[in-house]
Amino acid sequence: MTSSPNLQFVVQPGGKLTGRLRVPGDKSISHRSIMLGALAEGVTEVSGFLEGEDSLNTLRCFRRMGVRIEGPDALGAGRVRIHGVGLHGLRQPDGPLWLGNSGTSMRLMSGIIAGQDFDAVMEGDDSLSRRPMRRVTEPLALMGARIDTHEGGRPPLRVHGGSKLKGIHYVMPMASAQVKSCVLLAGLYAEGETCVTEPAPTRDHTERMLRGFGYEVRRVAGEGGSSTVCLTGGGRLTATAIDVPSDISSAAFFLVGASIAEGSDLVVEHVGMNPTRTGVIDILRLMGADIEVMNERVVGGEPVADLRVRGAKLKGIEIPESLVPLAIDEFPALFIAAACAEGRTVLTGAEELRVKESDRIQVMADGLVALGVDARPTPDGMVIRGGAIHGGTVHSHGDHRIAMSFAMAGLRATGAIRIEDCENVNTSFPGFEQLAHGAGLSIVSTGEAS
Repeated sequence: MTSSPNLQFVVQPGGKLTGRLRVPGDKSISHRSIMLGALAEGVTEVSGFLEGEDSLNTLRCFRRMGVRIEGPDALGAGRVRIHGVGLHGLRQPDGPLWLGNSGTSMRLMSGIIAGQDFDAVMEGDDSLSRRPMRRVTEPLALMGARIDTHEGGRPPLRVHGGSKLKGIHYVMPMASAQVKSCVLLAGLYAEGETCVTEPAPTRDHTERMLRGFGYEVRRVAGEGGSSTVCLTGGGRLTATAIDVPSDISSAAFFLVGASIAEGSDLVVEHVGMNPTRTGVIDILRLMGADIEVMNERVVGGEPVADLRVRGAKLKGIEIPESLVPLAIDEFPALFIAAACAEGRTVLTGAEELRVKESDRIQVMADGLVALGVDARPTPDGMVIRGGAIHGGTVHSHGDHRIAMSFAMAGLRATGAIRIEDCENVNTSFPGFEQLAHGAGLSIVSTGEAS
């Protein structure tokens, strides 16, 4: 179940992005729709579900815990029907739960499984097995959960069932939507009130969706951008309908690509505009990008809009640290924008990037340097001086966002760019190559996927 390193992208230099396109459904919301739909009472209908490996692994895990889930194949593209079993209706799986490359799945499901009366093991691929999990196992232990980890607090995780959880007030040492969500989901099973204080805003899809399923969630604003989210255990989730918007993290590659390529004029449709996710737009605009927000509306409690982006002359900036948690998954693409900008771009406060699917600071810096860009990694960010991007070979280290970011760099390159180990692009963006080619990127894949 590991990735094949044989699939490569080859991008020819030049071009521009034009037309209209819609990227796949939001991965964060797709994960949560399966989880909460499974724990709800009644039948939840989902449209726009992301059929990428990460969210499909979440779906398969809940099937193995006794939840009947129809689709997506049998119902048509992006449609899923979840027959919820209620908060206490999950059954013990017949073996370890495979989560592939998905840290989101493992961290959020840790909170859910901690409240069950059965044991379960969660494991993943080589990349996931290197990612830190103490950030969720420690607060869960404070609630009374018993979880065994591998050396260094890494996967696989063995969650021991039958623990009586108690509500806590957890103050997160660093802003993380996954940690917040894990603790809140465990709080559904806890006695009393569970509260999480975050030092800076993070994505709030879990809170929004819990409310959509009829569960009361309270938020209190604090000082300096902090806030506290609370819920009380012992309630119930009621099935609902979910329309998953397009993933702004996937749209980000096209926002950057169109911004750096002269003559581009591209509309990305039905993009989720959750205010805890729009940091990529704010940062690009600070750099001088021409991004127009059109046709704003609300779909299923989530703001949605169409984004028109045209080629622009970008300038280097010092990225405000307040925007870092709101764009944490988009920095690989933003590093490409910085490489094409005039002047110096400085990122600080983003040490979280070192423990993503890869060390995104080091891997992006290595790739940029290989293409002739002046990029210097720092412990918590990077300093990039914009200039010419040459052709060359870069290695994505199996990280889907690294691969797609360097693909967009081809729009400004002076020679062909070869990107190695691209199979994991399918974890978040099935059909990326075809969609990018249709918009004007000269991209082909070579080699074989496993």
